[in-house]
Amino acid sequence: MFFIMGVTQGRKNFDYNQMVVCGHCGSYGRYQVYMTYMCLSLFFIPCLKWNRQYYVQSTCCNTVYSLAPEIGKQIARGENIEILPEHLIQVQAGYKSAS
Repeated sequence: MFFIMGVTQGRKNFDYNQMVVCGHCGSYGRYQVYMTYMCLSLFFIPCLKWNRQYYVQSTCCNTVYSLAPEIGKQIARGENIEILPEHLIQVQAGYKSAS
């Protein structure tokens, strides 16, 4: 008997639109929200997901922020919620425009 199983990392983009003035570069842009996770698959069928983390990426300079898990879960459920600066922790700095 053979078992085909694997562990992979996945990413799910959410349909979320919030226009902002970026705190990093000062330009006008919007937030793109996504979730990363680890997934166990048996016979190519995803069975178990764990290590879910939510992130926000600004479209103006591509700065990446870690999003508070409770806010990320609300966005994943489709709730219309505003992301505030206290919900974000900068993970990766983007580029700043030469102004």
